[in-house]
Amino acid sequence: MAKIKKKKVQRPKALPPKGFRDYFGGDVTGRGEMLRQITDVYYRYGFDPLETPAVETVEALGKFLPDVDRPNEGVFAWQDEDDAWMALRYDMTAPLARVFAQFRNDLPTPYRRYAMGPVWRNEKPGPGRYRQFYQCDADTVGSANVAADAEICAMLSDTLETVGIPRGDYIVRVNNRKVLNGVLEAVGLPADDTATRDAVLRTIDKFDKVGVAGVRELLGKGRLDASGAYIDGVGLSNDQAEPVLAFLVSKADDTAKTLANLRDAVGGSAAGLQGIEDLEKIGDLLTAQGYGADRIVIDPSVVRGLGYYTGPVYEAELTFEILDDKGRKRQFGSVAGGGRYDDLVKRFTGQEVPATGVSIGVDRLLAALREKGRIGTTAKGPVVVTVMDRDRMADYQTMVAELRNAGIRAEIYLGNPKNFGNQLKYADKRASPVAVIEGGDEKERGVVQIKDLALGARLSAEIETTEEWKAQPAQMEIKRGDLVAEVRKMIARAEG
Repeated sequence: MAKIKKKKVQRPKALPPKGFRDYFGGDVTGRGEMLRQITDVYYRYGFDPLETPAVETVEALGKFLPDVDRPNEGVFAWQDEDDAWMALRYDMTAPLARVFAQFRNDLPTPYRRYAMGPVWRNEKPGPGRYRQFYQCDADTVGSANVAADAEICAMLSDTLETVGIPRGDYIVRVNNRKVLNGVLEAVGLPADDTATRDAVLRTIDKFDKVGVAGVRELLGKGRLDASGAYIDGVGLSNDQAEPVLAFLVSKADDTAKTLANLRDAVGGSAAGLQGIEDLEKIGDLLTAQGYGADRIVIDPSVVRGLGYYTGPVYEAELTFEILDDKGRKRQFGSVAGGGRYDDLVKRFTGQEVPATGVSIGVDRLLAALREKGRIGTTAKGPVVVTVMDRDRMADYQTMVAELRNAGIRAEIYLGNPKNFGNQLKYADKRASPVAVIEGGDEKERGVVQIKDLALGARLSAEIETTEEWKAQPAQMEIKRGDLVAEVRKMIARAEG
């Protein structure tokens, strides 16, 4: 009789979905600390916290994502049992518009709120580009005064310096979509030709990458990109492209000259001239608060990709150099952006509600801080109380409780205590600063051994004999009653 072949068990692959990643100790604690610093600044400026669901109705979210080739236009969406379509939020702004429209009779106006948390984009993932990432936003809803825009720019500058980006390593760049609309009028594009207007705006947004010559080609027939692929252009004539190019190169050494150049670029456009007047007011307000061109600057090349901006737009760019994957030097780039969006709440209410706000890309800002060496990737581990005698677990638990009650992070070793070396290996893997050791002999004498693991690791390469190891200062015997005080000193030494 033939043997029956056992069917191979199909086990799931231990992998996250494409475009998603896991975050471990140092990543999570570093992000948490940075979010605390950011929200401290937001709170100091008078903004209140708001937490909205991760899921919104598709109707409430609207359709503002540029990646229209993806399913559901770039959002993760599904149909509920009652046939209603829902989606994971793709930013913090669309939920805010829904909240303000829903609770507008109860909220103060202007309403100033900050929010933080993960957002999801159903976009094609790539190197460093994930489908889930953190944002930290602050918005003012209900004020048409450009002082609200100036305040957001000032707060963004303060935030970057607070988290550890020094002055000189960043710049907040400010522009106005009204100026862009004025340029489009000068080009001769009617307001209802949204497809061409959007194509021009996307082309302008590539100025930093392709320069004036590249933008000229893309506004016209098109150009070959670095890979040799041909990119179709917008199809403007040379005469139509000139106001756009004049706009792009209008930034001068001082704000007054930049504004004068912009006036030339927009010609007689009323919308363009209003946008320039807004920029002038923002510049004056920032100067009055002490924010000079070394921190915040008027820059016509800032476009911002999302279609709902209606007025001032701003972007925080980190200016220090890093090495890319191929070892080439490049600037770190943008970590935050935002602007005025006076039409977003109108979708719900039918009435225009002015609003302006900023969103910080938390993961990119964390990466920048690591590049500057201002934040570590390793979490601070707990003090580990080792187990020398299983029958004295109560003694070890008492030690752990004393340390925790003193505000010291601590844990007892809960694995198999038979091999003491494995306990120390565990403590090393946990990045523990100190190990506490109490055998039967130490218990009788009323002492414990405490081991400075960080110092021990540094010294171990230089120590060759057991006698030297016993004599080195990484391990010391202390009175049992001095446990908390001596452990605290050892941690301070390790961190010092």
